[in-house]
Amino acid sequence: MAKLVLIRHGQSEWNALNLFNGWVDTKLSDKGIAQAKEAGELLATEGIQFDQAYTSVLTRAITTLHLALEEAGQLFIPEAKSWRLNERHYGALQGQNKAEAAEKWGDEQVHIWRRSYDVLPPLLDSYEETVEVQGKSYPAFDRRYADVPEGELPLGENLKITLERVLPFWESDIAPQLKAGKNVVIAAHGNSLRALAKHLEHISDDDILNLEIANGQPLVYDLDDSLEVISKKTLSK
Repeated sequence: MAKLVLIRHGQSEWNALNLFNGWVDTKLSDKGIAQAKEAGELLATEGIQFDQAYTSVLTRAITTLHLALEEAGQLFIPEAKSWRLNERHYGALQGQNKAEAAEKWGDEQVHIWRRSYDVLPPLLDSYEETVEVQGKSYPAFDRRYADVPEGELPLGENLKITLERVLPFWESDIAPQLKAGKNVVIAAHGNSLRALAKHLEHISDDDILNLEIANGQPLVYDLDDSLEVISKKTLSK
């Protein structure tokens, strides 16, 4: 039996400002740093020994992984990063204040964009289109994406597309580790982890709207040899 632990990154600088974050690379806030460390403390208390770690290529997830593993005394374990574990791309909403967006388009419409499974947000017109907020923008031409075919870089995503992006990495890299009985930790983002949870738990398109994964609270799955969920629990103080 293998254990899989999902950790949503701690609060980011843009989470704290109530801005749509998506693929824009922001750091953890002070609160986010504390949440990441607390996640590591919870893992230490739980006593899970990891064999492999995975994270996205975004700073807030990478930092969360490192802080959590350091607190758990397991910073030494192998780790791999993939853009496929990035947060959902919020398209033209990235950098916008969520409250101001609700005033502009209405609470119901913004809620649909944020939580629905297959409704797309307003898309960017091109990779060159950027909305600068505090000197940051969607880094379509950042070298961390140099090996990604341009057609695979998103101009906006819903959860369905996010799941389609995550699954190839799950099947090629993560699932084989778990099937070999290895314990795996993934530090990523609210929507990339919701996508994985939907796949693992066979959650319906309608019910996934109600799933929320809290920042810095590890979600622990016990999986059988076919990666069916035996049990799950959320670690919190």
